[in-house]
Amino acid sequence: MKRLEIIGLSDLGEVVKGASIANLLCQACERAQISLLKNDVLVVAHKIVSKAEGQILRLDSVQPSDRAVELAQKLGKDPSLLEIILRESRRIIRTGGGTIIVETHHGFICANAGVDLSNVGPGYVALLPRDPDRSARKIRREIEQLTGIAPAVIISDSFGRPWRMGTVDVAVGVSGLKPVKDERGKTDRYGYELKASVSAIADEMASAAELVMGKTDGVPVAIVRGYEIENEEGSARELVRPEATDLFRQF
Repeated sequence: MKRLEIIGLSDLGEVVKGASIANLLCQACERAQISLLKNDVLVVAHKIVSKAEGQILRLDSVQPSDRAVELAQKLGKDPSLLEIILRESRRIIRTGGGTIIVETHHGFICANAGVDLSNVGPGYVALLPRDPDRSARKIRREIEQLTGIAPAVIISDSFGRPWRMGTVDVAVGVSGLKPVKDERGKTDRYGYELKASVSAIADEMASAAELVMGKTDGVPVAIVRGYEIENEEGSARELVRPEATDLFRQF
């Protein structure tokens, strides 16, 4: 019988610039009397990583461009917020209904370039980590230095989805696991050859972990325990659909 366990970790305290996420996480595990296991997967909300890396901006420190002012009037948003979104973007994909969907410098397609006003205080916004894969590798390496155990790490954020209502948490950074499971070429129980079976394992774990993390519960880290991962290095960029096969961007 397969069994998956998801354990939320709270009580990390307020994260400030320069803080070690690995150290805070290990201290929280110690207080909760939880020992990390080799095959654990740690899902870490990007917000605390962004805080530790100084990826926080004051809105009033940003001078909006003419383009940002124009978009702000069209979308009903703060011009300074639009300026930050534009700076974090390679290009605009779609606008409408008060929403701006862009391609970030990481290659992610998402609303607002991942720029977030929640849980950072009035007048501030959080940006995505500059290199979320590198951030995940750093957390994993430091945990191994502290504990001798190197669990896989996923950095997560909430993304909307074409054709579906609501947001789900997805992986924007990974270390210590392959983010996709490709079973194409294998056969099912009836002998049918699988032709499109590529599972977004890292996204599924991020989404499952969000069930215990929430947006308002003060649980920025979750341990996913019991899943047999492919324990090798990967990148969240493997989860980004190439533009040539992305029907959403071709409309």
